[in-house]
Amino acid sequence: MTLQIAQDEAADEVLSTNAFALLSGMLLDQQFPMERAFAGPAKILDRFGTLDPATIAEAAPEEFVEVCATPPAVHRFPGAMAARLQALAQHIVDHYEGHAAALWSGAADGPALLERVMALPGFGRQKAQIFVALLGKQLDVRPAGWEKAAGVYAEDGAFRSVADVRGPDSLEKVRAFKKSQKVAAKAASEA
Repeated sequence: MTLQIAQDEAADEVLSTNAFALLSGMLLDQQFPMERAFAGPAKILDRFGTLDPATIAEAAPEEFVEVCATPPAVHRFPGAMAARLQALAQHIVDHYEGHAAALWSGAADGPALLERVMALPGFGRQKAQIFVALLGKQLDVRPAGWEKAAGVYAEDGAFRSVADVRGPDSLEKVRAFKKSQKVAAKAASEA
């Protein structure tokens, strides 16, 4: 199955075939348009020549910042995100022998998977739940209890997050949902 998150055929192919690319896209998905965040790993691959976690972790920080900052930048905060990507790569090297897919393939159940994802640098509970939902909904990574671990993000027919993006139409529905959440939060804070 080819993911359609980045809305770019080449970038989506990278996400679909490289587990570290998918993790990296999820990390980059903050304070930046979702499809551009998930296109970031393909840019890194093009500029750096690899998405191997050990190679990224070992890269000179200033060199990797340059990879991320070259226009069009991988993220609106290329320096901070380059450091976070290197920390993520180091975690994968240290805990999963450099094999990002081992993060989910070795999880005993949904709660264990959520715990593993939450242990990643830059992944809080919500981001981890969204990633568990993405794995379950789009990659059929469904250890027992994954739905409960993913919370509301596992709901069928919901358009809450990247876990629900399967093309341009669903991307627009997710954007509309997020916008409505922001409006509701603003109204609640003003009340």
